[in-house]
Amino acid sequence: MAATDAYLFGRKNYDKMAAHWPTAPDDDPYARHLNTTPKYVASTTLQRVEWQNSTLIEGDVADAVAELKEQPGRNIVVLGSGQLVQTLIEHDLVDEYFLAVFPIVLGSGKRLFREADRARRLSLVDSKATSTGGVMLTYRPVR
Repeated sequence: MAATDAYLFGRKNYDKMAAHWPTAPDDDPYARHLNTTPKYVASTTLQRVEWQNSTLIEGDVADAVAELKEQPGRNIVVLGSGQLVQTLIEHDLVDEYFLAVFPIVLGSGKRLFREADRARRLSLVDSKATSTGGVMLTYRPVR
């Protein structure tokens, strides 16, 4: 969290997060960070965003994110937001993938990596096992 300068959300994930975190206790460090860190929301249906430090992206999402990436700072993090991630992948705007894999089979769900116009190679740069058998994986695109 300390290395995150901004968050990027799609509308559905923003709605879920904005319904919970603004009212979470201030002594929760995760809540404090989420509430005070700038948030950018990609949506074609929202007219405004009300969660503290949130900005609605207007116009082309890929162009807006490319501009955000040019700003000073370290990391813009996407939490969930599968459709938005597809747009970022399509426009080669993802610099790093942090994937958490846990030993449970739910039986269904959405694919993170969907149909693509071309193959994209990734390079493993870090991996850590958790005490519960999960694995935290960090990949970077091979460009």
